[in-house]
Amino acid sequence: MNFHNYGEVPSKTVKIVTGQTVLIDPTSRPKKTCIEIESGIARVYCPCEETEGMTLAFLQSGDQLKTESLCSEGVCVEALTDLSFHSNAEIDENNEFDAVNEWTLQLLKIRHLGSAEQRLQALLSILVNRMGRRCGQWCELPFRLTHERIGELIGSTRVTSTRLISKLRSSELLI
Repeated sequence: MNFHNYGEVPSKTVKIVTGQTVLIDPTSRPKKTCIEIESGIARVYCPCEETEGMTLAFLQSGDQLKTESLCSEGVCVEALTDLSFHSNAEIDENNEFDAVNEWTLQLLKIRHLGSAEQRLQALLSILVNRMGRRCGQWCELPFRLTHERIGELIGSTRVTSTRLISKLRSSELLI
């Protein structure tokens, strides 16, 4: 894993380029603050060895990451697109929607569907509905996911995700 340790004193705005990852240490963060995505798309994942980089959420502009309630070992934020976030934003107590909890629940539900094909379709559906851009009769995601990452998200191997994606491509449901 290639990530940069996030400093002890949070700055106002942090910018990272696509592919870069920062490790957020919750013990060094001021109380009642969170990370708020200003622009771009981030993947939030657990850095623990036993979970092997398990994806917790995908965040976009306006979403907040409340670090106090996450793993004591920290959390990693990976830039799927060029990313800018406020590192010491105040938690919006009036907003009951928690993007990380919502994503984690949706990803857990996907993992419990019967077949890998159903899980892939559900994953693509949620990604397109939440982050897709309409382009005429189709939608596109503004970031790339490897077949290995897709396999992790749907609880299968890279080989299985590649086979299923090839099947969708041959059916012209995926470009």
